[in-house]
Amino acid sequence: MRFDTNTPVQPIFHPIAQKHKVDLWIKRDDMIHPFVSGNKWRKLQFIFEDAAQKGATRLVSFGGPYSNHLVALACAGAIANIQTKAFVRGESVSNHMLQLCQSWGMELSFVNRTAYQNKQLLFEEHQQAGDYFIDEGGRGNLAVKGCSDIIPGNQSFTHAVCAVGTGTTFAGIVQQSNLLGILPLGIVILKGAQGIEQDIQALCNDTDRFELMHQFHEGGYAKSTNALWSFMDDFAKQTGILLDQVYTGKMMKAVFALIESGYFPAQSKILTVHTGGLLGLLTRPLP
Repeated sequence: MRFDTNTPVQPIFHPIAQKHKVDLWIKRDDMIHPFVSGNKWRKLQFIFEDAAQKGATRLVSFGGPYSNHLVALACAGAIANIQTKAFVRGESVSNHMLQLCQSWGMELSFVNRTAYQNKQLLFEEHQQAGDYFIDEGGRGNLAVKGCSDIIPGNQSFTHAVCAVGTGTTFAGIVQQSNLLGILPLGIVILKGAQGIEQDIQALCNDTDRFELMHQFHEGGYAKSTNALWSFMDDFAKQTGILLDQVYTGKMMKAVFALIESGYFPAQSKILTVHTGGLLGLLTRPLP
C-alpha cells in the first residue's frame, strides 16, 4: 500500500513576509490523503511494511480521544485490509474522530491515565497472536525514516520549520536538513516540554544541529486562544490554506512572529511543513 508523498511546495505570498524580504514556502503534506494525511502517513508507511513482513494480522496503537494518528491508522488499516485496535487515554467518550475510527473497523479500548502511561505493558497484557505494537503517534525509528524525505532536495532553503509534538517528525527533518545544509527549527506545541530536546537527539543519532522554541504553545497541547484563531482565519483568507489549532496554526503563527522580530535575516528562504491534522478544526467552538 502506498500513497503519493510527492506533495507540492507552494510559495506563500503574504504582506508580512514581503515587508521583511523573506521568501516563505509551505510543503503541502496535508494533500497526501484526506484522512491518512501529512506526517501521519509518513510515520506509518514503513511500519506497515514491517508489519506485513512479520506477518502481523492486527495493528495495535495508542492515542487520546482526538488523535489524528488513530484516525489515520484506522483508515490505512481498512485500505490495507488489516485489523486495528487502539487504547484510548481517559474515560469512555464519543466524538467525530473516534466514530471515524470505528467506521473503519478499529476496536477501541478506553484506559485510565495511570494504566496508559505503560503502553508496552498494556500491549502485552492484551496481546493476541499476530498483534503488532505501534507506539503513540507512530513514534520510533521507522517513523523517523518515513519523515526523513519531507524536505525536497531540489530546492535551496535556509530554514525548515515544523511543529513539534512527540519530536518524531522533526527528528526526520533534522536528519535530512543536516545533509542539505538547512537549519531545522522546531516549534514545540507542548507546555513545559524542555526534555524533548534529548528525545530528538536520541532519535536522530545525537545531532545537536537544530533549534527548538518553547514560547509559542498558546497555553499547551490542544489549547488555543482567540488570537490563534484570528491568525488562522487571516492566513486562510490571505492564502487559501487551512491550518489546525493544535499543530500547524501554532507553527505558522510563530513563523510570522519570528519574521516580524527579525529572527530570520532578509533574503532567508523558509520552508514550513504542513503536517495535516485538519480534522481538529471540527472541534472549533461555534459563535
